[in-house]
Amino acid sequence: MTGLVATDAASASLLLNIEGVFTALIAWMVLKENADRKIVLGMVAIVAGGVLLSWQPAGAALSPGALLIAAACICWAVDNNLTRKVSANDAVLIVCFKGLVAGVCNTAFALIAGVKLPGAVLLVSAMVVGFAGNGLSLALFVVALRHLGTARTGAYFSVAPLFGVIISFALWPQMPNILFWLAFVLMALGVWLHLRERHEHTHEAQEHTHRHRHDEHHQHVHEFDWDGQEPHTHPHRHAPITHTHAHFPDIHHRHPHQKSQ
Repeated sequence: MTGLVATDAASASLLLNIEGVFTALIAWMVLKENADRKIVLGMVAIVAGGVLLSWQPAGAALSPGALLIAAACICWAVDNNLTRKVSANDAVLIVCFKGLVAGVCNTAFALIAGVKLPGAVLLVSAMVVGFAGNGLSLALFVVALRHLGTARTGAYFSVAPLFGVIISFALWPQMPNILFWLAFVLMALGVWLHLRERHEHTHEAQEHTHRHRHDEHHQHVHEFDWDGQEPHTHPHRHAPITHTHAHFPDIHHRHPHQKSQ
């Protein structure tokens, strides 16, 4: 927030693309999430599209405000990767805990800095924006982390500016410029490259608890009376299995790759 006060909107929008980059780099280099050539190129294409959408002639100046925004993006990237570690748990519960801690801390920092609480209208407006932008959005983000892995979720999250521009065109009709169409093509190309991931892989035996259906990864017997309802949640064990299908590094596909494809 301090960085936004000292940075123009165009530069801030451009700098926000850093979050997806750092999220992917931490996932790939620190947490060893698998990434082949297609995935890396797809990430580059998506980020390049985001840069084109937010590009302004002034560009992003290297100022104290810009450095603070970049630091915030790094913190978000760390948060994204840590949240993946607990993404198999209830998404709403995770969001409630994160929102409670973040809300208390942010409010405390503001009050310590001498900021006064706003009026009722502004306060309610901020809560509505927070519900959609942080509450609902974060819950969906956690579910995506569970099924897609951190780097890919961060990459797809980076297409948010595209939807923002499309909504703005719907509200204020105008002819999209050439940068919009270039960004659209790049982002579509990036997502397409990600969706093409397919190779043979082996699942090691593991035991965990999460909400699931009895699909090809969940062929197990129950040690309790089961009423046949799905999805359901209980501790279960996965036997080793080797097969080939399109997949993402979800909670069942966090395995190393022997070679790049």
